[in-house]
Amino acid sequence: MAAKSKATKSVPAKKKSASKAPKYVYTWGAAKADGNGTMKALLGGKGANLAEMTRIGLPVPPGFTITTEVCTYFYANKKTYPATLQSEMEAGVKNMEKIMGTTFGAKTGMPLLLAVRSGARDSMPGMMDTILNLGLNDETVVALEKATGNSRFAYDCYRRFIQMYGDVVMGVQKREGEDHDPFEHAIHTFKHDTYHKDIVDSDLTAADQQELIKRFKALVKERTGKAFPNSAWDQLRGAAGAVFGSWMNDRASVYRRKYNIPTEWGTAVNVQAMVFGNTGDTSGSGVAFTRNPANGTNEFYGEFLINAQGEDVVAGVRTPEPVLKLKDVMPKSYAELLKVRKTLEAHFKDVQDIEFTVQEGKLFMLQTRNGKRTAAAGLKFAADMVREKLIDWETAVLRNPADQLEQLLAPIFDLSEVKKAKVIATGLPAGPGAATGKIYFNADRSVQAAEKGEKVLLVRVETSPEDLRGMIAAEGILTARGGVSSHAALVARQMGKVCVCGAAGVTIDYDKKTATIDGQTFVEGDFLSIDGTSGLVYAGQIKTAPSEIISGLLSDDKVAQKTEKYKNYVQLMQWCAQSTK
Repeated sequence: MAAKSKATKSVPAKKKSASKAPKYVYTWGAAKADGNGTMKALLGGKGANLAEMTRIGLPVPPGFTITTEVCTYFYANKKTYPATLQSEMEAGVKNMEKIMGTTFGAKTGMPLLLAVRSGARDSMPGMMDTILNLGLNDETVVALEKATGNSRFAYDCYRRFIQMYGDVVMGVQKREGEDHDPFEHAIHTFKHDTYHKDIVDSDLTAADQQELIKRFKALVKERTGKAFPNSAWDQLRGAAGAVFGSWMNDRASVYRRKYNIPTEWGTAVNVQAMVFGNTGDTSGSGVAFTRNPANGTNEFYGEFLINAQGEDVVAGVRTPEPVLKLKDVMPKSYAELLKVRKTLEAHFKDVQDIEFTVQEGKLFMLQTRNGKRTAAAGLKFAADMVREKLIDWETAVLRNPADQLEQLLAPIFDLSEVKKAKVIATGLPAGPGAATGKIYFNADRSVQAAEKGEKVLLVRVETSPEDLRGMIAAEGILTARGGVSSHAALVARQMGKVCVCGAAGVTIDYDKKTATIDGQTFVEGDFLSIDGTSGLVYAGQIKTAPSEIISGLLSDDKVAQKTEKYKNYVQLMQWCAQSTK
C-alpha cells in the first residue's frame, strides 16, 4: 500500500474524505478539463498533458482518463475494478457524446468512435497498447458509411479496428518462429492474390476492405476460438482491461527495468473521441518535434501521411513525408501547427513531441510530451534555450545527466576510411553516430549473438515493440521502412543507438535470412556499417575514430574545437563547475 501512496500523494486534488467517494475518471473537452499538467502521477503523462492542452485552448478532441489508481486496484484485486468505475465511464462517454454530437454504439446517424491509449507517468513510446476506431461492428460500420458517404473510409476503419483489437485484446499475435504479424501476413497475401503486387493500404477499395474484414474475423476465430465482440461497451471494457494488462507485458517490463520506472506506478487509460486522418486527400496524420531531436537544430521536424491514421506514421508500415511538405498540401493546417509549436514550447519550456490529425482540413492535437532526444540534441537544446532565456543554466545542467553525456564521447567513423568504403543504400538519419556489426534479422538471434560478444546490427523491415530486447543488444538498427518518428527511431534516440530508418533500397527475406542491397545479397552474420548522422549504409566494416569532444580535449584538435558540439560541451562543463561554487 505504501507504493500506492507514493504514486499519488503529490496530487492534492486526490485527497479523500469519509463522505466523498474516490474519483476514478477525469474528463476533458470544450476548453474545460478536470485535470491539469501537474497531475502526471494520477493521470499519467498523456492524460495530464491532454488536460493541459485543453486548458490552454488547443484543439483537442474530448475524452477522459481512467486514473493510475484503477491500475493499482486492478492488480491488487484479481484484475477487477472499483464498483463506481462503470458509472463514471458512462458519464465520461456522455460528455463526449454531448460535445461531438454523436452517440456511442449508434446504428443510425454518425456513431461516436473511440481511441483507447495507455498513459504511464513517464513516457514509454510504443511499449504498451493502443486501439483505434472502437465502437464499430457490422451495424455501426453501415451507419458510419451512410453518415459520411464514404464506403472505403468506413470499412478501412473497421478493418483497422479488428486488427488492433484482435492483437491487443484477443491476443492474435506472432507465434514463436513467426517473423510476420498474422494480420499483416493476411493483408500481404490478399494484395498479392488480388493485385499480384504489394500496393499501399490507402489504395485498397471498400470491397477489398470488406474481404479483409471477413478474413480477419476468421483469423480471430481460428486463433482464439472466440467470435469478435459486437457490443460497443464490451469492446470498451475489454480495451481498458488490455491496456492495464499491457503494463505487465514483457516489452513494457523490459523497458521499465532499463529506465528504472517503478512497477507500482501503474498506467492510466485514456479514452478519446476519434478524429479521422483517413477520410481522403484532405485528411492526414503526423508526428512532429518542435526542434530536431536527432541533432538539436531549431527547426520544425517530423513526418505526416495523407489519408492515414496516426498509428500508420509511428508503426513504420509506410515511410511518411517530411512535415515541412505539409505546407504544400495543407497550408492552413501547417500554419496552425507552427503556432501550436510556439505555444507548446513557451508553455512547457522544453522540446515537445506532438501527434496531430487533420480531418478534412481541421487540425486536432492528440498528444504532447517532452521529446526523447539524443545526447547531442539534448546538449544543443539546453545551450540554445538558455540563450533564448527560455530556461536558466541550472535547468540546462539538470537536463544533461552524466550517463547521457557518455553518448557524446562515442567514436565516429574515421573519415579516411569512409572515403574508401562503398555506399550501398541511403535512409533517414534517425539516431546519430557510427556502428559496424554483423547483421541479424530478429531480436532473439541478435541477443544471442551479442551475448557471445559479437557486435550486432539489428536489420528489420520495420521494428515493433517486440523487438526491444534486440534493439538493446544491438550496436545499431537499420530498417527498410518507416521514418524519423517511427518506433525504431524514437527508441533508438532515447537509448543512444545508431539508427538508419526507411532505407528503401534494402529488401529483406526473413525466411532466407538475407538482405539484398544494391544488387548484393548479405546473409545473416555478414558485416554492414551504418552512419546514423548521414543515413548512409556501407558494405563491410569501417574503422572508427575518436569523437570531436575527445579529439578536442585530449588531442587539442583545432578543427574539432570549432564544432558546435565541442563548444556546447565546454559551456555545459563551465555551468557544472559554477554549480559547485
